[in-house]
Amino acid sequence: MWMGGVPPLGYRVQDRKLVIVDSEAEIVHSIFRCYAELGSVRLLKAELEAQGRKSKSWTNASGRVIGGKPFSRGALYLMLRNRTYRGEIVHQGQSHPGEHPPIIDPPLWDAVQMRLAGNTAARNSGTGTDQPSLLAGMLFDAEGKRMTPSYAVKKGTRYRYYVSRPLITQDQCESSTALRIPAGGIEHLVISRVRQWLLDPGSIYQSTRLPDPSAQRRLIARAGEIGKSWTELPGTRQRAFLTTLIDRIDVGADQIDLHLRPARLAALLDVAATPPPSATEDEIQILSIPVRLRRSGRAIRMLIEGTDPFATAKPDARLVRLLIRARRFNATLLGSDGVPFAALAKRQGVSPSYFTRLVRLSYLAPDITEAILDGCQPPDLTADKLLAHSHMPLGWREQRAVLGFA
Repeated sequence: MWMGGVPPLGYRVQDRKLVIVDSEAEIVHSIFRCYAELGSVRLLKAELEAQGRKSKSWTNASGRVIGGKPFSRGALYLMLRNRTYRGEIVHQGQSHPGEHPPIIDPPLWDAVQMRLAGNTAARNSGTGTDQPSLLAGMLFDAEGKRMTPSYAVKKGTRYRYYVSRPLITQDQCESSTALRIPAGGIEHLVISRVRQWLLDPGSIYQSTRLPDPSAQRRLIARAGEIGKSWTELPGTRQRAFLTTLIDRIDVGADQIDLHLRPARLAALLDVAATPPPSATEDEIQILSIPVRLRRSGRAIRMLIEGTDPFATAKPDARLVRLLIRARRFNATLLGSDGVPFAALAKRQGVSPSYFTRLVRLSYLAPDITEAILDGCQPPDLTADKLLAHSHMPLGWREQRAVLGFA
């Protein structure tokens, strides 16, 4: 029996029993099937928004209409785990056979739960895409106040920032120089500048000047290796490298200054070397990055390369649709039981070459997929450019280089 409350999408209540609403049940079934194909709630949400799908709506006792809005990611997670759809009723944490008919059959239910469990395991094992605050403890604003990692949630999306202390302590110190900077943007700038320095043999030589020529050559070679393979390093290793090499980062009105301690580089890179007689670990070298600032309310925003990527970034609808279609083609291929590519392509109404290219896009590196979904891909990465790579490499490092993420 239905114990009361608003019935989930796909059902209505009649005589204290749930009765299927055919039109809504079709939506529920398509949501489960779509997730089983895509394996990503983010892609599922994007697909539903593209289709104009809305959540269940009802009118409460006061006449107010509730619901009828685009599905949030949280609502989709709850729907995909709702055992009501498999004909059960949950009471006090226990699941019991219900008196209502199921909407989702056991094979589809099991496929969805396996996908959900696999994604949860990936997040718990640290293989997800959450980014650490790489610069925590190193950033200082123009008044010398430390900047703290923070975040904001807008329309279900979490945005990371670094914020001047007066803006989070609420101590009424509304400084005119207080900063609120998109974390991804400044982290990208700092990493890019450090990698540029590591990849420049002349800069490494001028900064270190080891008395042993062979040790100097090893140091330059190792610095170049780290610079080239930076994106392959775990987040913990990246942060350890930066916190050891960088003394502090000052964010000024028109530039960012990285205060490096070059004497520490040899130890960081496991190069046994005797420092030059004039060198000390306290020596600082400053690497500068030009920026522009603008006021936004009582805080100051940083414009990086002419824009605040987290404030204005909008996903490219064509790129997102390509990712969704690529996942679907991949699911079709996996379930084809040896059907030739040409036949699968014909079923989808596309050419074999297009089908192959789309399938390869389903194997993009997770960080590339995340960037496209967030609208933070390189400006010149369009759907046409993505499709132009008829032989997209399967290696994630090569993909980043080809698509401009390296």
